[in-house]
Amino acid sequence: MKYTTLPNTNINVSKICLGTMTWGNQNTQEEGFQQMNFALERGVNFFDTAELYPVPACAETYAETERIIGNWFQKNGKRDKVILATKIAGNGDYTAHIRTNGFSKEALNNAVDNSLKRLKTDYIDLYQLHWPERDTNTFGTRDFKYNPNDKWEDNFQEVLQSLQEIVTSGKVRQIGISNEKAWGAMRYLEEAKQYNLPRVITIQNPYSLLNRTFEGDLAEVSIRENMGLLAYSPMGFGVLSGKYIKGLDNENSRLNKFSRYTRYSSKMATLATEKYMAISKKYGLSMAKMALAFVNQQSFITSNIIGATNINQLEENINSIHISLDSEILHEINEVHAEIPNPAP
Repeated sequence: MKYTTLPNTNINVSKICLGTMTWGNQNTQEEGFQQMNFALERGVNFFDTAELYPVPACAETYAETERIIGNWFQKNGKRDKVILATKIAGNGDYTAHIRTNGFSKEALNNAVDNSLKRLKTDYIDLYQLHWPERDTNTFGTRDFKYNPNDKWEDNFQEVLQSLQEIVTSGKVRQIGISNEKAWGAMRYLEEAKQYNLPRVITIQNPYSLLNRTFEGDLAEVSIRENMGLLAYSPMGFGVLSGKYIKGLDNENSRLNKFSRYTRYSSKMATLATEKYMAISKKYGLSMAKMALAFVNQQSFITSNIIGATNINQLEENINSIHISLDSEILHEINEVHAEIPNPAP
């Protein structure tokens, strides 16, 4: 395994991070335990979860993933072996069962305390805001469209002040953001600098061969401000494994279970995937390893969040850390990207 530090800290994390959002829906607790055991044995010491997991978010399974992780910690006592990240859910119609008061001081305190109880720990290494409270283009929306009825009021400073109290209490070590845009990221950084508040050290956004929108503005912010990317959906919701094109998917495969994510199987996403598959075949690489290796070696990446529904997938995904793509392969990948840019934002 390869390791790095979370930006501006001495916290060492593996360049591969274990994603957990299927545990409690697609995967059982026992399977989650198996994945955590396997990942830790292979040197993966960074786990990412969220209070709303598993996906899709619903009241019946709310926070089940955190409970599974907490049960694992309780069973084996390995909390000190893991750098643990979780998230507070943002506002939205599909999270109304969680809360409706956004990132208010009350919401943040309650969310942290409840996550700590479920995770059976007394601290969280990295606490992240899952998505912005304000209206912006996330989750497949390509362009920003101003909503004059957006009720959000500028509260970057207030959110950081609330998080400062939580950090000072020892319940959280560091903070991060997720599904954020360049404007929001810079506002958090500027407010922290001006008022001596906790600094956002990571941003967790999608990044893959099918979605390189991060490269537009956020990559520069990431590098110049030392705010590392935790890349999620590096496999394009499983599409970049090639299994859907090859007909190797099953009823438990993500796109067959969750209709919300069909942007990954659009006509152009499928065409781009076919072209990337041809490149991987040409160079004797599995599609999964090529897709993940591409993400792993980007200069703005702190860690690549991989997910799997079985141990074989997990092993292949972890082993991508040993693959390095040369300039010739990258040139061919970039040619496809130029022809079909970001088909699954």
